[in-house]
Amino acid sequence: MGRVLLARHGNTFGPGDTPVWVGAKEDLPLVESGEAQARALGGSLAEKGFVPARLICGPLKRTRRAAEIVAELTGFAGSIEIDLRLTEIDYGSWGGKTNDEIIAEFGQDTLDCWDKRHTRPDGVDWSPSDDELKANALAALADAAMTDGLAVLITSNGILRYMHAALAGYDDNAKVKTGHVCGARFDGKTGTRICWNEAPNTAVIGRFFS
Repeated sequence: MGRVLLARHGNTFGPGDTPVWVGAKEDLPLVESGEAQARALGGSLAEKGFVPARLICGPLKRTRRAAEIVAELTGFAGSIEIDLRLTEIDYGSWGGKTNDEIIAEFGQDTLDCWDKRHTRPDGVDWSPSDDELKANALAALADAAMTDGLAVLITSNGILRYMHAALAGYDDNAKVKTGHVCGARFDGKTGTRICWNEAPNTAVIGRFFS
Protein backbone atom coordinates (compact mmCIF):
# COMPACT_ATOMS: atom_id res chain seq x y z
CA MET A 1 0.00 0.00 0.00
CA GLY A 2 1.19 3.50 -0.75
CA ARG A 3 1.48 5.97 2.11
CA VAL A 4 -0.06 9.43 2.06
CA LEU A 5 0.48 12.19 4.59
CA LEU A 6 -2.71 14.23 4.94
CA ALA A 7 -2.84 17.67 6.52
CA ARG A 8 -5.47 20.24 7.35
CA HIS A 9 -4.58 23.87 6.68
CA GLY A 10 -3.92 26.14 9.65
CA ASN A 11 -5.97 28.83 11.35
CA THR A 12 -8.00 31.35 9.37
CA PHE A 13 -9.15 33.22 12.49
CA GLY A 14 -6.96 35.19 14.85
CA PRO A 15 -7.35 36.30 18.47
CA GLY A 16 -10.56 38.25 18.90
CA ASP A 17 -12.13 36.94 15.68
CA THR A 18 -15.47 35.16 15.85
CA PRO A 19 -15.13 31.74 14.16
CA VAL A 20 -17.74 30.97 11.54
CA TRP A 21 -18.32 28.12 9.13
CA VAL A 22 -15.81 28.39 6.31
CA GLY A 23 -16.49 26.43 3.14
CA ALA A 24 -15.65 26.64 -0.54
CA LYS A 25 -17.13 30.14 -0.94
CA GLU A 26 -15.40 31.58 2.13
CA ASP A 27 -11.89 31.81 0.66
CA LEU A 28 -10.05 33.10 3.72
CA PRO A 29 -6.24 33.36 3.96
CA LEU A 30 -4.18 31.90 6.77
CA VAL A 31 -3.64 34.20 9.72
CA GLU A 32 -0.27 34.46 11.47
CA SER A 33 -0.88 31.42 13.69
CA GLY A 34 -2.05 29.44 10.64
CA GLU A 35 1.21 30.16 8.84
CA ALA A 36 3.07 29.04 11.99
CA GLN A 37 1.16 25.74 11.88
CA ALA A 38 2.27 25.18 8.28
CA ARG A 39 5.84 25.94 9.32
CA ALA A 40 5.54 23.28 12.05
CA LEU A 41 4.65 20.68 9.42
CA GLY A 42 7.32 21.76 6.97
CA GLY A 43 9.92 22.04 9.71
CA SER A 44 9.15 18.59 11.09
CA LEU A 45 9.51 17.01 7.66
CA ALA A 46 12.76 18.88 7.04
CA GLU A 47 14.18 17.90 10.41
CA LYS A 48 13.56 14.23 9.59
CA GLY A 49 15.10 14.71 6.15
CA PHE A 50 11.90 14.09 4.18
CA VAL A 51 11.30 16.00 0.94
CA PRO A 52 7.89 15.40 -0.65
CA ALA A 53 7.89 13.71 -4.03
CA ARG A 54 4.50 15.34 -4.60
CA LEU A 55 2.81 18.22 -2.83
CA ILE A 56 -0.92 18.36 -3.55
CA CYS A 57 -3.49 20.83 -2.24
CA GLY A 58 -6.93 22.28 -2.84
CA PRO A 59 -7.37 25.57 -4.73
CA LEU A 60 -8.39 27.79 -1.80
CA LYS A 61 -5.99 30.39 -0.40
CA ARG A 62 -5.63 28.64 2.94
CA THR A 63 -4.52 25.32 1.46
CA ARG A 64 -2.34 26.83 -1.26
CA ARG A 65 -0.46 29.00 1.24
CA ALA A 66 0.11 26.05 3.56
CA ALA A 67 1.54 24.06 0.65
CA GLU A 68 3.83 26.96 -0.32
CA ILE A 69 5.28 27.09 3.20
CA VAL A 70 5.84 23.33 3.33
CA ALA A 71 7.52 23.46 -0.08
CA GLU A 72 9.88 26.23 1.01
CA LEU A 73 10.92 24.57 4.26
CA THR A 74 11.44 21.09 2.83
CA GLY A 75 13.28 22.15 -0.31
CA PHE A 76 10.55 20.76 -2.54
CA ALA A 77 11.61 21.63 -6.08
CA GLY A 78 8.57 20.47 -8.03
CA SER A 79 5.31 22.21 -8.85
CA ILE A 80 2.56 22.25 -6.27
CA GLU A 81 -0.40 20.35 -7.71
CA ILE A 82 -3.83 21.97 -7.35
CA ASP A 83 -6.49 19.25 -7.09
CA LEU A 84 -10.10 20.47 -7.30
CA ARG A 85 -11.24 17.30 -5.54
CA LEU A 86 -9.64 18.74 -2.40
CA THR A 87 -11.81 21.88 -2.42
CA GLU A 88 -13.65 22.25 0.87
CA ILE A 89 -17.38 21.52 0.92
CA ASP A 90 -19.63 24.42 -0.03
CA TYR A 91 -21.71 24.70 3.13
CA GLY A 92 -24.39 26.76 1.41
CA SER A 93 -26.55 28.71 3.84
CA TRP A 94 -24.34 27.55 6.75
CA GLY A 95 -21.33 29.38 5.31
CA GLY A 96 -20.27 32.44 7.27
CA LYS A 97 -22.55 31.61 10.21
CA THR A 98 -21.56 30.85 13.79
CA ASN A 99 -22.60 27.64 15.52
CA ASP A 100 -25.14 29.61 17.57
CA GLU A 101 -26.68 31.03 14.40
CA ILE A 102 -26.88 27.56 12.85
CA ILE A 103 -28.51 26.13 15.98
CA ALA A 104 -31.06 28.96 16.01
CA GLU A 105 -31.96 28.39 12.35
CA PHE A 106 -31.59 24.63 11.93
CA GLY A 107 -31.56 23.14 15.44
CA GLN A 108 -28.97 21.57 17.74
CA ASP A 109 -29.50 18.04 16.45
CA THR A 110 -28.84 19.12 12.86
CA LEU A 111 -25.53 20.66 13.91
CA ASP A 112 -24.65 17.60 16.02
CA CYS A 113 -25.32 15.31 13.07
CA TRP A 114 -22.23 16.68 11.32
CA ASP A 115 -20.23 18.07 14.22
CA LYS A 116 -20.45 15.01 16.48
CA ARG A 117 -21.72 12.10 14.37
CA HIS A 118 -19.85 13.10 11.17
CA THR A 119 -22.89 12.46 8.99
CA ARG A 120 -24.23 14.98 6.50
CA PRO A 121 -27.57 16.29 7.84
CA ASP A 122 -30.72 15.68 5.80
CA GLY A 123 -31.99 18.61 3.77
CA VAL A 124 -28.89 20.83 3.86
CA ASP A 125 -28.03 22.87 0.76
CA TRP A 126 -24.39 21.76 0.69
CA SER A 127 -22.52 20.84 -2.46
CA PRO A 128 -21.21 18.70 -4.05
CA SER A 129 -23.47 15.76 -3.29
CA ASP A 130 -22.58 13.19 -0.67
CA ASP A 131 -21.84 10.60 -3.37
CA GLU A 132 -19.55 12.98 -5.26
CA LEU A 133 -17.62 13.89 -2.11
CA LYS A 134 -17.13 10.19 -1.30
CA ALA A 135 -15.93 9.48 -4.83
CA ASN A 136 -13.58 12.47 -4.79
CA ALA A 137 -12.06 11.42 -1.47
CA LEU A 138 -11.36 7.91 -2.74
CA ALA A 139 -9.97 9.13 -6.06
CA ALA A 140 -7.69 11.73 -4.47
CA LEU A 141 -6.34 9.16 -2.01
CA ALA A 142 -5.79 6.59 -4.74
CA ASP A 143 -3.98 9.10 -6.95
CA ALA A 144 -1.69 10.26 -4.15
CA ALA A 145 -0.97 6.68 -3.02
CA MET A 146 0.50 5.86 -6.44
CA THR A 147 3.37 8.29 -5.80
CA ASP A 148 6.89 6.88 -5.81
CA GLY A 149 7.97 8.56 -2.59
CA LEU A 150 6.24 10.82 -0.11
CA ALA A 151 2.93 12.41 -1.15
CA VAL A 152 1.73 15.26 1.06
CA LEU A 153 -1.90 16.22 0.57
CA ILE A 154 -3.22 19.46 2.14
CA THR A 155 -6.96 20.01 2.34
CA SER A 156 -9.78 21.04 4.70
CA ASN A 157 -11.70 19.47 7.56
CA GLY A 158 -14.82 18.52 5.63
CA ILE A 159 -12.86 16.68 2.94
CA LEU A 160 -10.75 14.92 5.57
CA ARG A 161 -13.92 13.55 7.18
CA TYR A 162 -14.79 11.82 3.91
CA MET A 163 -11.26 10.43 3.73
CA HIS A 164 -11.59 9.22 7.32
CA ALA A 165 -14.74 7.33 6.33
CA ALA A 166 -12.90 5.68 3.44
CA LEU A 167 -10.18 4.27 5.71
CA ALA A 168 -10.36 1.38 8.18
CA GLY A 169 -9.03 1.17 11.71
CA TYR A 170 -10.41 2.15 15.10
CA ASP A 171 -11.02 5.84 15.53
CA ASP A 172 -14.18 7.36 16.94
CA ASN A 173 -13.60 10.97 15.85
CA ALA A 174 -13.19 12.09 12.26
CA LYS A 175 -12.41 15.69 13.16
CA VAL A 176 -9.01 17.13 12.31
CA LYS A 177 -7.85 20.27 14.10
CA THR A 178 -6.34 23.11 12.12
CA GLY A 179 -2.70 22.45 11.28
CA HIS A 180 -2.90 18.78 12.29
CA VAL A 181 -1.89 15.76 10.23
CA CYS A 182 -3.11 12.26 9.45
CA GLY A 183 -1.37 9.29 7.88
CA ALA A 184 -2.93 6.69 5.61
CA ARG A 185 -2.05 3.55 3.71
CA PHE A 186 -4.08 3.10 0.55
CA ASP A 187 -4.01 0.53 -2.24
CA GLY A 188 -6.33 2.24 -4.71
CA LYS A 189 -9.57 0.87 -3.29
CA THR A 190 -9.17 0.44 0.44
CA GLY A 191 -6.81 1.66 3.11
CA THR A 192 -6.06 2.05 6.79
CA ARG A 193 -5.28 4.93 9.12
CA ILE A 194 -1.72 5.11 10.42
CA CYS A 195 -2.50 8.13 12.59
CA TRP A 196 -5.26 10.72 12.75
CA ASN A 197 -5.50 14.29 14.02
CA GLU A 198 -1.95 14.59 15.36
CA ALA A 199 0.02 17.79 15.88
CA PRO A 200 2.95 17.71 13.43
CA ASN A 201 6.30 17.06 15.09
CA THR A 202 9.29 14.84 14.44
CA ALA A 203 7.91 12.00 16.59
CA VAL A 204 4.66 11.84 14.61
CA ILE A 205 6.49 12.13 11.28
CA GLY A 206 8.90 9.38 12.37
CA ARG A 207 6.00 7.09 13.36
CA PHE A 208 4.39 7.66 9.98
CA PHE A 209 7.48 6.29 8.26
CA SER A 210 8.28 3.49 10.72
